[in-house]
Amino acid sequence: MLAHRIADPRILRLVRMWLEAGILESDEWRETDRGTPQGAGISPLLANIFLHYVLDLWVHQWRRRNARGRVSIVRYADDFVMGFESAADARRMLADLKDRLAKFGLSLHEDKTRLIEFGRLPALTRKQRGERRPETFAFLGFTHYCGWTRDGRFIVKHKTQSKRLSRKLTALRQDARRHMHAPLAEQHNWYASVLRGHYGYYGMPHNWRSLNGFLQDVRRIWFNCLRRRSQKNRRMGWDWFEAVTSSLPLPQPRITHPWTPRTARSR
Repeated sequence: MLAHRIADPRILRLVRMWLEAGILESDEWRETDRGTPQGAGISPLLANIFLHYVLDLWVHQWRRRNARGRVSIVRYADDFVMGFESAADARRMLADLKDRLAKFGLSLHEDKTRLIEFGRLPALTRKQRGERRPETFAFLGFTHYCGWTRDGRFIVKHKTQSKRLSRKLTALRQDARRHMHAPLAEQHNWYASVLRGHYGYYGMPHNWRSLNGFLQDVRRIWFNCLRRRSQKNRRMGWDWFEAVTSSLPLPQPRITHPWTPRTARSR
């Protein structure tokens, strides 16, 4: 696949050597005959090139040849979502995609792969019947669900995926213990950077509740870590912590990806 765009044999030889370098486990070298080196910088690059030919270009060809309605695909690394105007197209694609990936030694994740009704028309139909809104789906750390604006227009809303949030808080508690005995100013800078990074990615419209919930979780983690620093601090309560955060305030939730009516119409 690289040879389609790269003519220099030296580059191709270097990549081949990288793939055949093997792995080292418990001071023992093992030969590898498939895949890319785990943790190597070249691995995500090669994976994207591989899926570009195996998936992206093939989907565009399949759409021109077989689709009755519109077909769209959004892919990030090995995670992707596809949209179909026709349910028949979706069912046929699922069958054809399994065969396509099998030719290259790949398979779909059985727990993550499913067909659902999603979008404006399914949401409107269910609303008129008095039924619940369409199913949700998770992608890139967000749970995407059908919603309506205050003036009655359809919109796709996003909130932080609960599983991703739980994993992040677990890792944050472990990291917080390592910063427990650092000076207060240094701890504050670290917690503030965590919050700014979280808001920068998850600051989507209609996700305010999740952002504020994450802030409260971070406050509790910091409060508990400060109380564990010494026996004296264990007697301190929330009033004492509020005094600390008044002099060292944490960043408040903010929407970093503003919503516009134009964006809503395009969806």
